[in-house]
Amino acid sequence: MNDHQPVSGKKHRNTIILASCAVVALGAIGVLFVLPAETGIDPTGFGETSGLTQIANPAARKFLERGLKREGVFTPSASPLAPEPGVSDHWTYVLHPYEEIELKYVLDKGAPITFAWSADGPLDYDMHAHPFEGGEELTESYAIDKADHQSGRYVAAFAGIHGWHWQNRSMTPVQLTLDASGKISGSKMLDGPSQQDRALTPKEN
Repeated sequence: MNDHQPVSGKKHRNTIILASCAVVALGAIGVLFVLPAETGIDPTGFGETSGLTQIANPAARKFLERGLKREGVFTPSASPLAPEPGVSDHWTYVLHPYEEIELKYVLDKGAPITFAWSADGPLDYDMHAHPFEGGEELTESYAIDKADHQSGRYVAAFAGIHGWHWQNRSMTPVQLTLDASGKISGSKMLDGPSQQDRALTPKEN
């Protein structure tokens, strides 16, 4: 009696196993990444830990309403502006599928900068700031949108950290490039829940 399973049967079983694994993987991606990013629903808590729920959070709209009441803070431009006197910074980063990143500049009240960022794919972004005194509860947003570029002039309404939150809501990596110049005192990068100081990196000629 032959106890060996026919080759065709083994292939069929392997196909079923692979298909089942794919379904499980897609389900995990949906729960861990897509739901928190698109709806703010975060059943595992991973979305809050990683920052995926930030843009989906309705609080972002409250921050935007607050920021749009300001005058003379953010002036958008259709193309990059001339550099603002001061220091310059050039930064690039690759956002993998459903990854997010924040970059902030330390600015004194009234400090001006010009900036331009571009990406090789659309990104959800939130341009916002919060003061040193009062912290994130006093956050103000000045632009929340989905685009592959943004440029303009920005004047800090208060001393604090000012910059962007970007998120790649696609299954394709997206490279982001930012150039900024002006009266910048420092820079910080936030990758999920961690925050770190970063050195300014002027663009090489």
